Amino acid sequence: MVHFRTDIAAKNERAPPQGNDTYAKELDTDVLIVGAGFGGVYLLHRLRDELGLKCKIYEAGSEMGGVWHWNCYPGARVDTQVPIYEFSMEKVYKDWTWEEKYPGYAELRRYFQHVDKVLDIRKDVALDTRVVNAHYDKPSAKWIVKTEDGRTARATYLINAVGFAAKRHFPDWKGLESFKGEMHHSSFWPEEGVDVKGKRVAVIGCGSTGVQIAQETSRQGGTITAFIRTPNLALPMRQGKLTKEEQDNNKKNYPEIMENRMKTFAGFQYDFVEKNTFDDSPEEREKFFEEMFRDGGFRFWLNTYKDMLFDKKANDEAYNFWAKKTRERISDPVKRDILAPLEMPHAFGTKRPSLEQDYYEQLDKPENTVIDVKKNPIREFTEKGIITEDGTLHEFDVIALATGFDSVTGGMKNMGLKDVEGVDLSERWKGGTWSYLGMTCNGFPNMFFLYGAQGPTAFSNGPSCVECQGNWIVEVFKKLQKEDIKYLDCTKEAEEDWRKKVVELADKTLFPNTKSWYFGDNVPGKPRESLNYAGGIPLYEKECHDVLKGGFEGFITA
Repeated sequence: MVHFRTDIAAKNERAPPQGNDTYAKELDTDVLIVGAGFGGVYLLHRLRDELGLKCKIYEAGSEMGGVWHWNCYPGARVDTQVPIYEFSMEKVYKDWTWEEKYPGYAELRRYFQHVDKVLDIRKDVALDTRVVNAHYDKPSAKWIVKTEDGRTARATYLINAVGFAAKRHFPDWKGLESFKGEMHHSSFWPEEGVDVKGKRVAVIGCGSTGVQIAQETSRQGGTITAFIRTPNLALPMRQGKLTKEEQDNNKKNYPEIMENRMKTFAGFQYDFVEKNTFDDSPEEREKFFEEMFRDGGFRFWLNTYKDMLFDKKANDEAYNFWAKKTRERISDPVKRDILAPLEMPHAFGTKRPSLEQDYYEQLDKPENTVIDVKKNPIREFTEKGIITEDGTLHEFDVIALATGFDSVTGGMKNMGLKDVEGVDLSERWKGGTWSYLGMTCNGFPNMFFLYGAQGPTAFSNGPSCVECQGNWIVEVFKKLQKEDIKYLDCTKEAEEDWRKKVVELADKTLFPNTKSWYFGDNVPGKPRESLNYAGGIPLYEKECHDVLKGGFEGFITA
């Protein structure tokens, strides 16, 4: 068996550059950021280059890029169209050209190399550096941060930019270690790839990752067996090539595009239309749905009628249209009923849809198999493959674990982060999640986080959310400097009020009625709760800035 990786333990395969204090055994800095994805890079640039603060990043991976460093599985690509999925800074986008509307991981890695070249980020990033302990030391008023290889950093401020998918989830299947073939979790896929041509490949899970792996592996000549619990209500991507000329001609519009994306619910280039589903006649509704499908991307999800995610009957109309369009693409009646059942498995859009190119056509091939694990669960793994509940041994050469993540909260709970009393955040959040504004936590002074719990996170375009929250954090730093404030900690009351608001916003929608990672349902024992702010970016941004207008309302300062 090719041993599969289960955690992000830093490999430390190369010596740190000489003369760079970023890798110092004892590091002193104003701001320490954990994570070198979109959030970490954005904040390092703004706090260092605009505010003059000494900033460093600790990154567990061997390169910058966050999720795009870790993800190199077959078909890995973003589900948001460019230029929406990129930084809004002109100095970054003016000399950059994309190859595709929805870039793959290799192109996104090149984009981060370009970002580094323009913003000079890498000199302040310690790669292969995994944080295993962080606590606030009251006497010195510093965060003391320990790394896996024994280094120590002391920072006045700590910012966690670990993202919402930093901790991988592995179901507790019997015999998982006994399989003698090749097995990998999607986010630990080998850089050199896996030769799947002529191989029997199991794909377990059907979130965005499972859809992409199955689709691409089948194209590459592998025989797929897809293990599916709940079908992915995937939408057509409508992928396409981009030319330099059309991008250069459009760049004069980028400032307006970037400004407008922050005015939409999810930070995209479009928003819900200002009418309800039944304001239109059946014929008008059919025509409108057809337009959304034809244009592709998330339009059918986020550019549709404004009541679709709130009203069950309106949602039924969306699902029925989706099922009709999808079922006509699948010739096998058994597969058709698993992948696009007539009976709605859950309200449409209450699980994040994936974007697909030819997923349904690939799985419809006669050599590929689809197993409904609700009816026929996985019983155990063996040397040769997987035994399902009906006693059948399914033999495989390669197993892809697209089993997802301990999403939104898992990353911060997995880094030894302790409050002022020495209590680990994982213990504090054991019975549920508390934060203020989805960016601060009581008992963790001078600490911020972004693209995590109780922010717009999973209900938004990543760069839009990162810049929304990053801009607020920068404004906080400016205010701290201006008013000579050394200590900032939110109150428990502020946390309680924010949690209540997050729950109330979610309860107005259809989301709570669906089991999903949005509510922690994919991880056994995880408290069921709304992990994301469902009020949209414009309302979120207003609420956060109102706090500053009110003079750090909800915070204790000193």
